[in-house]
Amino acid sequence: MLALGVYNTLEILRDREPGIYLGDKDGNEVLLPNKYVPEEFEIGDEIRVFVYLDSSERIVATTLEPYAKVNSFAYLKCTSVSEIGAFLDWGLEKDLFVPFKEQASKMRVGSWYLAYVYLDEETNRLVASSKTNAFLDNSLVLLSSYDEVDLIASHPSPQGWNMIVNQKHLGLVYADEIFQKITPGDQIKGYVKKVRPDGKIDLTLQRHGFRGIEPNAQQILDELKANGGFIDLNDKSNPEDIKDVFQLSKKSFKKAIGALYKARKITIEKDGIRLLD
Repeated sequence: MLALGVYNTLEILRDREPGIYLGDKDGNEVLLPNKYVPEEFEIGDEIRVFVYLDSSERIVATTLEPYAKVNSFAYLKCTSVSEIGAFLDWGLEKDLFVPFKEQASKMRVGSWYLAYVYLDEETNRLVASSKTNAFLDNSLVLLSSYDEVDLIASHPSPQGWNMIVNQKHLGLVYADEIFQKITPGDQIKGYVKKVRPDGKIDLTLQRHGFRGIEPNAQQILDELKANGGFIDLNDKSNPEDIKDVFQLSKKSFKKAIGALYKARKITIEKDGIRLLD
């Protein structure tokens, strides 16, 4: 069966006036319109396409790559609002519909929203919801401290930034551990600090302890090489200056340059650090 809202690898069956017809192993067929047909192809070739419903609610294939697929989150722009709901640009010809009941706040044209794409079982249509918490579940978190995770910035709170973790869970990066600018929809790497008994996830954007020294040290080495081998920062520098250049806390910076010093990669001077030959 053709799967809506995801990529399907299908066989090219025949070439007709509106485009080429593709099929799966179960005998299901879908049209790939002429505008998306590759310049060179042969009957029997396989092609990877995204399958969704067009403006006439017909199943259709495209070689365009949407900004999100079914059962995933994305930060999307509202293109229009009608009497039945709003529509988001998700990279395809037909915009993605958001019913009024699925809007956390009334959507406005030109504004951006974090939304979840799902298949409405009643209508068999791909729709979106900005009530993102309804699609996150922390009842079973199979993560451990130090695990690297994919994060999507959801929204700020007095404690820090709420993050969507691996497209499944909700986590928090505390404000005193944020050393870079974050905006809704940002996709960044993070690390698990702790999974609490109630399933809440504490996150950090820096690696823990010794695990963080190597990547931070490499960042500093790269910056030294890009600046002629010298940077006017050291372990005595102002934390804000370190944050501006490296997006690191002073503690993480000191650990990294300490590791580089022990490895005889740098010298720590009165007015900065210098790369050794």
